[in-house]
Amino acid sequence: MLNDLLQKITEAGIVGAGGAGFPTHVKLDAQAEYVLVNGAECEPLLRVDQILMKEEASRVLAALHLAVELVGAKEGVLALKAKYHEALDELTKRIGDYPKLRLHLLKNIYPAGDEQYIVHDVTGRIVPEGGIPLQVGVVVLNVETLLNIEQASRGIPVTEKYMTITGHVRQPKTVKVPLGISVREALELAGGTELTEFKVIDGGPMMGKILYSIDTPVKKTSKGYIVLPKDHGLIQSKEKDIATVLKETKTACCHCDLCTDVCPRYLLGHKLHPSKIMRIASYASLGDPQASLDEAFLCCECGLCEQACIMNLQPWKVNIYLKKELTAAGVKNSNCRKDLTVHPFLDLRGFPVKKLVYRLDLYKYDVPAPLEKVEREFTEVNIAAKQHIGAPSVPLVKDGDEVAKGQLIYGQGGNKMAVNMHASISGIVHLNGNKITITKKGEKS
Repeated sequence: MLNDLLQKITEAGIVGAGGAGFPTHVKLDAQAEYVLVNGAECEPLLRVDQILMKEEASRVLAALHLAVELVGAKEGVLALKAKYHEALDELTKRIGDYPKLRLHLLKNIYPAGDEQYIVHDVTGRIVPEGGIPLQVGVVVLNVETLLNIEQASRGIPVTEKYMTITGHVRQPKTVKVPLGISVREALELAGGTELTEFKVIDGGPMMGKILYSIDTPVKKTSKGYIVLPKDHGLIQSKEKDIATVLKETKTACCHCDLCTDVCPRYLLGHKLHPSKIMRIASYASLGDPQASLDEAFLCCECGLCEQACIMNLQPWKVNIYLKKELTAAGVKNSNCRKDLTVHPFLDLRGFPVKKLVYRLDLYKYDVPAPLEKVEREFTEVNIAAKQHIGAPSVPLVKDGDEVAKGQLIYGQGGNKMAVNMHASISGIVHLNGNKITITKKGEKS
């Protein structure tokens, strides 16, 4: 029965519904003591997970129960912020039906949804440096990933995506759309924007990336899109190149250690000191014989260091730069300590989300984005061969084939780290480089 479920998850093509998109069939092919659901949604403006926990509470809990049984866990824990009152009410009504499941309430801080932070907050365990939760007996899943697991148990593959469309749009909302529609079409569902010059962030304001084109397709890992004026401070911050970042670091860093004081990895006892790494730009030295450049590998790129910096510098970008340079030079992460102790001020240094919203100048966009049913019919989608961390999937169709929604169009090709992908609309196939375009029959491509 359990092997059958894992096979159904594999066939459904499920990956993490946010972040890197790790293949779920690989993550759940393991033994663990805990299955932890990350319902923190700590990135400002996004609303998807809190809405799904409210609207689909029964399915979320049913899927968590399945995951607990699959990995042989003793407990399943759904961690969500105490402020999500409506979701909490719905989950509390139903969780009594599942003796192995419980709820865990989180503070309204950033980054409460950091995987390693949440593992410690729920279990008291610390993920080793450079490690993964499974090393401490924990599997972590996303809320929407659970819904996809529940669907897979009924033989339904992943063909749609929930996301929040917000920022400078006419009607901020959360929607469910076919995979592969364009971001442009997604924005239209929220009434578009009256801005003539704007940029779109794919994901949350802290860790999301600016899209190079709004004609790029929606992926399995898409969580939301934030529209902002082209000259908004957050956009300018994200677009700042590394040469400028290093120059500003050299001239403006006062070496106050505030970036280290709020670093979530440092607070968990990891050997990461952003302030020491910043000294490289000024002095070509870390200023500490115990520190090393490869500490940068431990950075989770949450961006909180920038918000703590009184000079508006970007240690996280310096860390990303160093990761690339060290990797290119063949240097690997040497930090792998397991015997860790959290900082005594860990509970006091969480960054309040309300403060973060004002710091990012997003307060006027921090509005509800209710779930609304999409009535529009889409005539074309573009399904990329690789939408996740792992190996590209292999096309199983050819030019001119007619496919139905839900039909398998990409396979694993014998590679466990590849995932199946399915047609999100019915139509005619056109192989287009590393993607498959499906056009509704009778429509021109």
